[in-house]
Amino acid sequence: MFPEPFSGPPPLVVGVLPGQHAEVLRSATGLAAKMGAPLLCTYVDEASYLVEWDPARSAHRLSLHPDKDDSEVRAVTEELRGTVGAACAGKAIEWTLRILGGDPARALARVAAEANAAMIIVGTPERGLGHRISAALNGSVAAWLSHHQDRPVLVVPARMPAHRDGPE
Repeated sequence: MFPEPFSGPPPLVVGVLPGQHAEVLRSATGLAAKMGAPLLCTYVDEASYLVEWDPARSAHRLSLHPDKDDSEVRAVTEELRGTVGAACAGKAIEWTLRILGGDPARALARVAAEANAAMIIVGTPERGLGHRISAALNGSVAAWLSHHQDRPVLVVPARMPAHRDGPE
């Protein structure tokens, strides 16, 4: 990976997902604007993982979903670009989007170290049985980062408290 071409202070790394609650980007853009820092928005595709790495060559990946085609990846990328672009619109925030593969917590930690990020920003796990099972099996990204990072980790909760079931 190559360092991002940001000027000025170190970036804030933000974990982004399709359909993620808007509070994550709202908090990240507000903080970036106050700090004058760029955003390095990072989506980690868990369906891909690194099987071999040689610094002299590109990484070789295998997909856990071999039927997933490039158009699907492009659609997710474009959706995220639109979401991040809309969140940064009207603000003097420099930003970029990185698409990575593998374990989300480790990938975010790796990109933060490579970019010498000032902070990592992630959302709380989504609500619902599927997300609870996934967190139980794979662990929470926020929990792993908070225990294994040497830089600050901001965990942004969804605005709707967990004890409420209805819309805001």
